[in-house]
Amino acid sequence: MKNSKLVYSTEKVDKKITLKTEVQMGSASPKHIFLHLDRKGGGKVVTVIKGLSIGNDNMIALSKELKIRCGTGGSVKKNNILIQGNKREEIKKILLKKGFFVKLSGG
Repeated sequence: MKNSKLVYSTEKVDKKITLKTEVQMGSASPKHIFLHLDRKGGGKVVTVIKGLSIGNDNMIALSKELKIRCGTGGSVKKNNILIQGNKREEIKKILLKKGFFVKLSGG
């Protein structure tokens, strides 16, 4: 146990994360968000959220919320949100409640 590192926090964490601004929808033609399934190295499945144009800070906040609600990891890369595993149905429900127009694509 000499090399063991115990890490914990006594700080209370607010698990409810909200976007800083409301979703801006164009009145003429609303933009669709695409949920795409992709396989990364080693055959692992990743859900990719494409077509978001909400700004970098809001994208990071949305990514954190999705990771917490899906109980999995992920990241933000090249204006896409990557969520580990096949979580398309869960993510679709969350994004629909937030006012996004969601379409499933691929896989």
